[in-house]
Amino acid sequence: MAARGAGAWLDALRVYGQPRMLSMLALGFSSGLPFMLIYSTLSAWLRQSGIERATIGMLAWVGLAYTLKFLWAPVIDRLRLPLIGALLGQRRSWMLLAQAGIAGALLALSASDPAVRVGHMALLALLLAFAAATQDVAIDAWRIESAPLREQGAMAAAYQLGYRLAILVGSFGALWIAADLGWARSYSSMAALVGVGVLATLLVREPERIAAPVSVLAERRVVDWLARRAHWPPALQHAGAWFLGAVLCPVLDFFARYGGSLGLLIFAFIGTYRLTDYTMGTMANPFYLDLGFTLKQIAVVAKFFGTGLSVLGILVGGVAVARLGRTRSLVLGSALVMISNVAFSVLAAHGAPSVAGLATVISLDNFAQGVHGTALIAFMSSLTSASYTATQYAVLSSLYALPGKLLMGTSGIVVDHIGYPVFFLYTAALSIPALLVLYLLSRRADFLPTRRGLAA
Repeated sequence: MAARGAGAWLDALRVYGQPRMLSMLALGFSSGLPFMLIYSTLSAWLRQSGIERATIGMLAWVGLAYTLKFLWAPVIDRLRLPLIGALLGQRRSWMLLAQAGIAGALLALSASDPAVRVGHMALLALLLAFAAATQDVAIDAWRIESAPLREQGAMAAAYQLGYRLAILVGSFGALWIAADLGWARSYSSMAALVGVGVLATLLVREPERIAAPVSVLAERRVVDWLARRAHWPPALQHAGAWFLGAVLCPVLDFFARYGGSLGLLIFAFIGTYRLTDYTMGTMANPFYLDLGFTLKQIAVVAKFFGTGLSVLGILVGGVAVARLGRTRSLVLGSALVMISNVAFSVLAAHGAPSVAGLATVISLDNFAQGVHGTALIAFMSSLTSASYTATQYAVLSSLYALPGKLLMGTSGIVVDHIGYPVFFLYTAALSIPALLVLYLLSRRADFLPTRRGLAA
């Protein structure tokens, strides 16, 4: 019995050796590369150039493109690009177009001077964020459509692994190059690394759509809608039909498959699952500094040692989804995150800076985040319809980020009022609502995977 169990876990690990997992690793790297270059790395460049903190803070709003990507995801899902669309296919053509936008924006940023034209750089950063969010939509769709549901945990793990490596390159690597060679060389080097994603896009296969994308104008809801509005001008009919078919039909399809009450429960779960991550994350670096740790100590422990544990957590998360099923892996992720936040509370109560204590807590947190994030990505992937993959996943991924981003803005005020030890207990408790909703979901007979191959 034990031998069979060990063999099953080894089978779950062997999936990482498949070619599409390596492709997913490269595409995850391409997806993660722009993230730090839009946020903290760009902020460091601006601050070093003498830009005021208030201006830098407002420039961070360009990152809202990631949260709002569901607005143009229907176009990516349904519009076939001319020329390259016929050559590469629906998903790969959009990935390549987005990567061209990312590389172009990074090259333009490398040639800019924030001390002279900060407004120009803000527009370029917005273009970079828009192209990066567009790439995310296309890559997410490719990931979901390229593997059966039983392998989505491993695909999510490979994606997260590549993403984390890119974050390390886009933060530590970009800062290191800037320190030695200047910011222009740093951002042009990052533009060259977009080639990793371009190469992967050209080499991977276009996924076979489980359900062929029907023309927007041929969908039953759209046909009925047009029949009732035959008296409208043709241009208005076409605009309304496109909006209904590309934007509303994916949402209607989700609730048609799950029903109103179950669909809203799923939305509530996704919207609360990462409250702890977002609320705690924004106060992590201020907490380290307030405890008396130096920047070098934080960099070495968080960027290198912490990254290794994050990778381990991602791999464990992928295997957990395959062996434990989606519900138990989600519970495991939440439990680990709550434990890591309690550990932060203990470190805060101790008061005196301890590098060993910092390394232990950051390692536990990075491991927990790896399991936590992989479980959620696999779960959301299991909810999408083959007819609306990109749009529905974009809506779900925007949903999980929005409540947390709204709440994270209050974290500094909370710390000022209750202090770090109680604050981290508060952030740990923010995972409880999601677990309660997950319990309600697990009690429902209709809470089942939408595709075969993943245990509930």
